[in-house]
Amino acid sequence: MDIPPLLTFLSLETGLEIECCKALTIDCLQNPGPGTIEIAYVKRRARGAEHKRIRVRDGGIGTPGGLIRKLIEATAFTRQFVPSENLWLYYYTGRKQLRAGLEHQQELVARWIKGHDLVDDDGEPLRLVLSRLRKTHKALWYLKTEGHMARFAVGHTPEIAARHYADIPSLRPLHEATIADAFSEVVTAAAPIVLAPADEESWRQCDAAPEEHEERDSILRGEQDVWLAACDGFDRSPFGTPGAPCPQPFWGCLECRNAVITARKLPAIIAFLQFIEEQRASLSASDWAMKFGRAHARIAGQVLPAFPESVVAAARREAEVDDLYLPPEARQ
Repeated sequence: MDIPPLLTFLSLETGLEIECCKALTIDCLQNPGPGTIEIAYVKRRARGAEHKRIRVRDGGIGTPGGLIRKLIEATAFTRQFVPSENLWLYYYTGRKQLRAGLEHQQELVARWIKGHDLVDDDGEPLRLVLSRLRKTHKALWYLKTEGHMARFAVGHTPEIAARHYADIPSLRPLHEATIADAFSEVVTAAAPIVLAPADEESWRQCDAAPEEHEERDSILRGEQDVWLAACDGFDRSPFGTPGAPCPQPFWGCLECRNAVITARKLPAIIAFLQFIEEQRASLSASDWAMKFGRAHARIAGQVLPAFPESVVAAARREAEVDDLYLPPEARQ
């Protein structure tokens, strides 16, 4: 009954396939180093390169090296009756005999799970498949290395490691979250700078060259205003040719990294928001989404929430009092 937990621990700690763990011999520990040691093992499937080594932690019984050393020590006396170099020498209670080498290990695992009433996350009897422990080890190592393929692909080519050990269901949420974070970073990098009143002074004073400080001052004074924002690069638009005027419609500022939106522009932004909401009545849903959907999402979901409610309320009142002009392109 000691075999299942020892075998499970050894496979999870080293990442060795179960077949390799089963074939370990009493002379497998080699080339000790500070806190580490090599395990020599045989991988039958690696035609032409069956004999391999892996360096593992070494110390107390809670390390792979210490566990193997303890197994060798515990079975030393019995080996005079069962001549075998296989690491696994034990008394098999099922047939009441000494045995070297592992057979029917899944039967032993089932008895061990039942004897200890081990259950999974759903409270069902644990289904432990020893052949899958290597993937569990690899998944944990993938998380520890944060997906750094050069560190993760130990003993494999990066292509094999990625296909067989990184592209597994348990890691899919991590990959999807990483992709979502990457998209969020891209969207943030391409978005305008939104400055609430409390942020304007710190933005003005942050480390920058003198000419950049002067440009920021002119932006905050309104000297570079366009319709929905201030623009610090009207002739350097990411959507056009350098040196040429920005070719985007005026609401393109909502998707431009050159734009700076301050509280001064909120009345115009709110007036435009009201206008595009009114356009739902005259445009089909698909046409409205194509023309105004992104602008509406940016204003309602990112721009307005960045400002205090009192500032937004004051801007709404100003937008209602002043009949703000909208450029003709909004109605085209």
